[in-house]
Amino acid sequence: MSAYGSEVEEDEQETPLLHRAHEDKVHRAPVCGSSRYGLALLSSYGFFVVYSLRVNLSVAMVDMLNNTHQSSANHSGSACPAHANPARPKHNHTASVYDWDSETQGWILGSFFYGYILTQIPGGYLAGRYGPKWLMGFGILGTVVFTLLTPVAADLGASYLIAVRVLEGVGEGVTFPAMYTMWAAWAPPLERSRLLTISYIGAQLGTVISLPLSGEICFYLDWTYIFYVFGAVGVVWFVFWALFVFDSPNTHPRISERERLYITSSLKNELSTSAGYIPWRAIVTSGPLWAIVVAHFSYNWTFYTLLTLLPTYMNDILGFSIQQNGILSALPYLGCAVFAVVSGQVADYLRETCQVPTVTVRKCFSLVGMIGPAVFLVAAGYTGCDYVLAVTFLTISSSLGGVSASGFNINHLDIAPSYAGILLGITNTFATIPGMVGPVIARALTQNNTIEEWQTVFYIAAAINLLGALFYAAFGRGTVQPWAVHAPPSHGD
Repeated sequence: MSAYGSEVEEDEQETPLLHRAHEDKVHRAPVCGSSRYGLALLSSYGFFVVYSLRVNLSVAMVDMLNNTHQSSANHSGSACPAHANPARPKHNHTASVYDWDSETQGWILGSFFYGYILTQIPGGYLAGRYGPKWLMGFGILGTVVFTLLTPVAADLGASYLIAVRVLEGVGEGVTFPAMYTMWAAWAPPLERSRLLTISYIGAQLGTVISLPLSGEICFYLDWTYIFYVFGAVGVVWFVFWALFVFDSPNTHPRISERERLYITSSLKNELSTSAGYIPWRAIVTSGPLWAIVVAHFSYNWTFYTLLTLLPTYMNDILGFSIQQNGILSALPYLGCAVFAVVSGQVADYLRETCQVPTVTVRKCFSLVGMIGPAVFLVAAGYTGCDYVLAVTFLTISSSLGGVSASGFNINHLDIAPSYAGILLGITNTFATIPGMVGPVIARALTQNNTIEEWQTVFYIAAAINLLGALFYAAFGRGTVQPWAVHAPPSHGD
């Protein structure tokens, strides 16, 4: 059948289900000391590690390059007057430096995504087949090991470092699909927004903390310690993950019986009865899934453009040295983390207490989380050299993006919880492409580093965000799709 079939009728039938869930509230297991919220905190720690290991190279690269002859001209080409930085004593560093040209640097910084995109869909499949705990655990542990080997690889040559970064991407590629598979078994429907936003705030905090902290580690120690420090943090996480996390409530030896029954009973009508069967045709032709794909791709275009080029914009246009003003690069992601957690609380309140249909909540939060960033991103391009206003608008843009965490970003669990890992793998595969091509296109458009060129970059990102938001508003859905719960027909799919 068509992917669109009777979706409108399904969404209209959701409110009675919410009423019944509201009536069952008395049976809800407590939050404090619960296994599900413990999982949220440990997974948040895990995503902190994931994003710390992803972005720390961009800071370390500054000290890895033998470019001292350029230091005196750091800001000479900025479109706005340079901002004076306080003088800091220079420590004697013993780490190696390398003569890599700009093309080699680009390959090194981008190589992570070439490994990352490979394991998105396989990650979702393997998590469903063999369990998400160890897939995510060993995926991050593998990334940690290669992070610890980064200084050795760099000494051996750029090609070795590129290979190590690709392998790090392979390891991290399974993390999000595995975690979505985990939440399919652990997150009660009316607590999804809360649990998932707590879980994924770690990704934002990893960026917020690792950017300025990596700069300080570079200054007081040397660039090799960035990889040793964050690698050690990752090893500690793996120990906690191995000891305290389990694939499902039914396999957790220390969960209370009340919580186990609460979780399993809340999910009994949502999970597929066809163990081992994956309706691939229905998945790839699902309209609601493609709505998420388009939204995820569009949102990530802006996200990755800012993640990779915000330091360049602040340096080349606003006249800031991002290495000495690390907090400015972290502000947008701090705001995004705060808005993501708050939006999760509000979204579940609207769904449970106000009984607003899930599809309405997801679409509204996606519209705010995509159109809002587009508006303020364009506005940032017209602030001229008012760096306070520019940083404010960029921070608001990224912060509003956090609202989408309770929109399309967790909609996979609404439409097909049994296959959430696979669906996330599919959408994240497409959503990784902007990280590979978006910054390349942006840099091609800003060869002269003028404000007008950057306005074009911001307009393109805003337009893509707007189109993605409208597409999702038209075709997104909020209920479990028939193919995700029904047994397969006897003649196959």
